Amino acid sequence: MSGNLPVDAARISEDIDALAAITEPGRPWTRRVFSPLFLEGRAYLKRRMEEAELETRIDSAGNLIGKRKGTEDRPGVIMLGSHSDTVPDGGRFDGIAGVVAALELARALKDRGVTLAHDLEIVDFLAEEVSPFGVSCIGSRGMTGQLPGAWLDRVNDGEVLSAALDGVGGDATRVMDQKRRDISAFLELHIEQGPVLENEKLAVGLVTAISGVTRFEVVIEGRADHAGTTPMTGRADALVAAARLVQDIREVGLQLSATPGHFAATVGEFRMLPNAANVVPSHVRLLIDARAELRPDIETFATWLSEAVAKLNDGSGISAAPPVRVSDNPPFPCDKGLLDVLEGAANKIGARHRFMASGAGHDAAWIARVAPAAMVFVPSRGGRSHCADEYTEIAEIALGTAVLYEAVIEIDNRLLDQEIADGTHTG
Repeated sequence: MSGNLPVDAARISEDIDALAAITEPGRPWTRRVFSPLFLEGRAYLKRRMEEAELETRIDSAGNLIGKRKGTEDRPGVIMLGSHSDTVPDGGRFDGIAGVVAALELARALKDRGVTLAHDLEIVDFLAEEVSPFGVSCIGSRGMTGQLPGAWLDRVNDGEVLSAALDGVGGDATRVMDQKRRDISAFLELHIEQGPVLENEKLAVGLVTAISGVTRFEVVIEGRADHAGTTPMTGRADALVAAARLVQDIREVGLQLSATPGHFAATVGEFRMLPNAANVVPSHVRLLIDARAELRPDIETFATWLSEAVAKLNDGSGISAAPPVRVSDNPPFPCDKGLLDVLEGAANKIGARHRFMASGAGHDAAWIARVAPAAMVFVPSRGGRSHCADEYTEIAEIALGTAVLYEAVIEIDNRLLDQEIADGTHTG
C-alpha cells in the first residue's frame, strides 16, 4: 500500500472529532436529525465546505450540498456523500465518515490543482437514520422523486414532518417536484458495520449490492390460564409456539446464509400478553426483519414462513394468522462499471480488497434507482456499529478516501471519453 496518499488523514480526523463533540451530554454520540445539535453539525459542515471553496446550498429535500464546478458545462454530475445524523447513543463514524471522506476528496482535488471536467457535488443527506417521524432516507428519496407524499403529514410530538423539513432549510412545497436525473455517478464511503474486513485483514470492501429489507408481522393467539393450576399438558401457550418459530427462523436463516448471496433473518421485535409472571401467555406478536442480496431468497423465506406459521394451527388451541408483509424494499445492485473503476483505484494504491454485499440500507440504494451508484466499505473494529463502541481507524478511512479520489478522476475521464465518442462533447 502506498504511503503517499493524495488525501490528508489529519483533516479527516479533525472533522470527525469536531462532529463527535457535537452530541447530547452523556450520550455519545447522539445527534438526531432535526434537533438543534443536528443543525449545529450541519453548520460546521457548511463552513468546512465553504473553506474548501465549494458552493453550498440546501435543496428542497433538506440535503446539504457543496458543489465544485467542472471546467466544462457538462450535464452530468459526479456525486459523493453520506449522512451526518446518528441513531440515539450511536457511533461517531456511521455516515459521518462518508461525508467527511467526500469533503476531503474535494479538498485534495483543490490542493493538487485538479479540476474535473464535470461538476462534483458533496452531499450530506437528510435523515438517513430512522427519524423521530418513524421514516428514514428522507433526503435521498426526496432528491430523486421517491419520497411518499403522505410522509409529509407524519406527526411527532405535535410537529408535522413538512414543517420540520422547512426548519432545516428544505421546502415541503417543492420537494415532491424534485427529481434529479443529472447524476452520472454516485459513490458513498461507509464503515462496514460488520466484522468481515477486519477478520480477513482487508482494507476495503467493494459493495456489489445493497440488500433488500422485508419485514413480516406474525401474530400468534393462545389461551390465558393460571400458571400454577393449569396442567402442563393442557395449555395453549402462545409464547411456547412463538419460541419454536423463532428458533426455526434462525435455522432457516442459517441455511439461506450458506448459499450464494447475503441473507439474514432476525426477530427484532417481540411482544406478548398479558405479560404477567403467573399467567400463561395468550398473545404474541413477532416482527421479523429479513435481508437479502438476492430477491429469490426473500421469496423462498416468505414461502417457508407462511408454511411454518400455518403449521402452528395444529388443533392444540394455538391459532396464527398468515404472516403480513408490513414493508418490502427490494435489493439493489451497485453499478458494475463503477465497481470496475473502484477495483482499479484500489489496485492503483495497493489497497487489499474484496467484493461484498451490504446487509444494511444506505442512501446509495435510493440513488442507485435513478443513477449509477456504488459503495466502498472500510473496516469496523469488532464489527460494532449503532453503539458507542463503534470505531474505525482514521488511517483506514483515509485509505478508503484515496480509493474514491482515484476513482473520481477515472470516472471523470471515462465520462468525457464517452461524450466524445457519442458526439455530445462540445468543449
